[in-house]
Amino acid sequence: MNDLASHPGVRPRTSAARPLTRGVHHLALTTEDMKATADFYVDVLGMPLIHAMKVPPGLGTGPGNRGNPPFENLRHYFFDMGGDSVVAFFEIPRGAKDKSDRDAIGGMQHVAFSITARNFAALQERLSQRGVPVDGPIEIMPGIFSIYFMDPNGIRLEACCRLDEGESQGVIGQLVQTAVTAREELASLHEERGWLEHMTAHLD
Repeated sequence: MNDLASHPGVRPRTSAARPLTRGVHHLALTTEDMKATADFYVDVLGMPLIHAMKVPPGLGTGPGNRGNPPFENLRHYFFDMGGDSVVAFFEIPRGAKDKSDRDAIGGMQHVAFSITARNFAALQERLSQRGVPVDGPIEIMPGIFSIYFMDPNGIRLEACCRLDEGESQGVIGQLVQTAVTAREELASLHEERGWLEHMTAHLD
């Protein structure tokens, strides 16, 4: 559910304070080895392949390019990551692009997946069986634990779980703050009272 007003600690809000979006449709990432990527996301992370295609001609270097990678007929595969959302990969020709710096401005530092308590343990076992190095579990916030690992492309991934919520993980409810706590941090960014109240009006 994308309406934060349904979560404890969040007040009913005006339409201006409700998200216009309903969550992630798909993340579009890049690889130069689609086989290794497919094997990892399907067999290790348990994300079924749901769509495999090549980008139609003209959408890479032709006039129809709408922001796709500038190569023709790339493989573009989609994997179900749960919660009615998808992770997708373009296969860039090997050696045609440098590896990205995940800490660069505008880059993607990491992707964090929500996972149930049972699957959190199962994923750690899968990663261990395949020799994938893992950091954690680490308690990143009170009661919320994460593990961190890399996919075959060097993309940093995180699996995040509030263990006491078992099989029903609620992401917004895990993260929402009180207005007072949020304002303490926000004041270090901008001290104008009206702005602080605007940013936190929907919080208790």
